[in-house]
Amino acid sequence: MFSGLNKLIKIILPKRLFYRALIIVAAPTIILQLIVTIVFFDSIWIKANKNTTRALVAQLKTIEEIYQNDKKNLDFFTDSYKNNFNFEIGINQDEFPKVSGERKFSPMDRSLRRELKSAFGNNNYWFSTSKFKNAVEIKIKSEKEVIEFVIPKELVSASSVRLFVLWTTLPSILLLIIALIFLKNQTRPLVKLAKAAEKFGKGDYVNDFRASGAAEIRKAAFEFDRMAKRINRHLNQRSEMLSGISHDLRTPLTRLKLQLAMLNQKDISKNMSKDIDEMEKMLNDYLQFAKNKVQESTTSLNLNQLFHQIKNNFNEEKLTISCENDISLSGRPLALKRCFENIIQNGLTYGENVKVEVKKGNNRVSIIVEDDGPGIPEEQFRNVFKPFFRLDKSRSLNKSGIGLGLAIVEDVVNSHGGNIQLGKSRLNGLQVKISLPF
Repeated sequence: MFSGLNKLIKIILPKRLFYRALIIVAAPTIILQLIVTIVFFDSIWIKANKNTTRALVAQLKTIEEIYQNDKKNLDFFTDSYKNNFNFEIGINQDEFPKVSGERKFSPMDRSLRRELKSAFGNNNYWFSTSKFKNAVEIKIKSEKEVIEFVIPKELVSASSVRLFVLWTTLPSILLLIIALIFLKNQTRPLVKLAKAAEKFGKGDYVNDFRASGAAEIRKAAFEFDRMAKRINRHLNQRSEMLSGISHDLRTPLTRLKLQLAMLNQKDISKNMSKDIDEMEKMLNDYLQFAKNKVQESTTSLNLNQLFHQIKNNFNEEKLTISCENDISLSGRPLALKRCFENIIQNGLTYGENVKVEVKKGNNRVSIIVEDDGPGIPEEQFRNVFKPFFRLDKSRSLNKSGIGLGLAIVEDVVNSHGGNIQLGKSRLNGLQVKISLPF
């Protein structure tokens, strides 16, 4: 029971901290406002209104009885009430109204109806509180005549209730506005921290981040900044080391190639040259992997233009690219270009035809690359993304490299907040589906 209630509350409550904090601040104020208003309305205003209405109806009953007993002094009596109580009294023999003029949901009308019914009985009274702005019209059936009263509205209902509601509502609204301003200022540093963490998670620079807000938020922001700098320093050191080693190894390899060219034993020279060429390809892959780890600024790029450049670079009739117009997203152009080129190059190397389809969704863009090659066994889908993993059977995506191609692709896609999936293509080869956010 409690677990179900807990789930329901989680569904109903807003997800953002700002709105949850606003509920914590605003809910007690609103509840207190309602309690005070209801208590005042029930215990003070309704009772006061009831007593006022009862006293007024008692006066009307007295006037009606005096008129029935002594009709000679009517003018003196009506003039006295007009001068002293501001009553307008008229007596005529008009037809008594049959349609009620009262309002069903008005507390003033309910109270007046109850007292008039008690004093004069059913169908012997008629009143309207809305016909005049500052007065109430009441008609009393007295034998064959109708006694009409026009009475000031303040004698029926206390006018202070509006002032009370006004003075209790305005301070509450003012307090809520002040709470909104303070809550906005307190949650803004958290939003900045979340955006900085998201930006850092995608591999972007976070140089302009500055800690602000409460002490706890400042400490979390300061520790995040230190962590980001340590991770960047570690990545740069690793990339520089890998790049340096690769460059250093190319020098002795070049010397070995020159020495092999001078050998008289051509068979041995040819075999050793093949090994050296393979080592050079491995070093190129190492350099590409290290280059991928170098920080690149995020900019807005057009995928249609990017794939047009890739199409021109390959200049292959076997490559078909279908891309919708005006698909833009924020990303690192060189990294994304290298990612797509790696996938397309694999398809062109091991298949006859490669088809690229770019589709725009609600909040994401899908890039589907399909080829008609031998494909990859389903049980190896997860392994091919591991660095230095090489397939030995069916299709070796890495036979010209060292197993870093798809590792680079996955790293680029994940750093842009996307995901990558492998499957069987409609061309009976490999399908690579990449999803990236706008």
